[in-house]
Amino acid sequence: MKNKPSCHTFCDYLATESGLLKISANDEAITAIAFVEQQDEPSGSTPLLQLAKQQLTDYFEQKRKTFDLPLAPAGTEFQRNVWRELRAIPYGVTCSYADIAKRLNNPNAVRAVGSANGKNPISIIVPCHRVIGTNGTLTGYAGGLQRKAFLLLLENPLFSAREPK
Repeated sequence: MKNKPSCHTFCDYLATESGLLKISANDEAITAIAFVEQQDEPSGSTPLLQLAKQQLTDYFEQKRKTFDLPLAPAGTEFQRNVWRELRAIPYGVTCSYADIAKRLNNPNAVRAVGSANGKNPISIIVPCHRVIGTNGTLTGYAGGLQRKAFLLLLENPLFSAREPK
């Protein structure tokens, strides 16, 4: 994942079964993917955005389990390290914030991992939806818990989580 700004930014939208996605990119990489309620700016597709839309469509049609796109999320070094660990979580598998903290050799950083997870700018491709509470409950998700549950069930129809209290 790169962390280099670009002069040009572009965005396009993809309607999915779980809602509208806004996909943003610079000249070289995807910079953000987020669920939005409506188009908030004109779309201007590029070959990279078209490729991202195709890979995301394949994911939602259960034809793709991994993504092959250049990514450039803006964040601190710690955040980018957390996001790199998120990308290592296999399709259909979940883990906890504590698991990620341990993988970063910093088991006391559970809250910092949770904060970085919540600031992930590239939804789905950097699969923050795969992180659940240590006790098996669904925890926060910028796209909403219903979307998180949808994505987890899409990847693993046998997934079950307890509802948060």
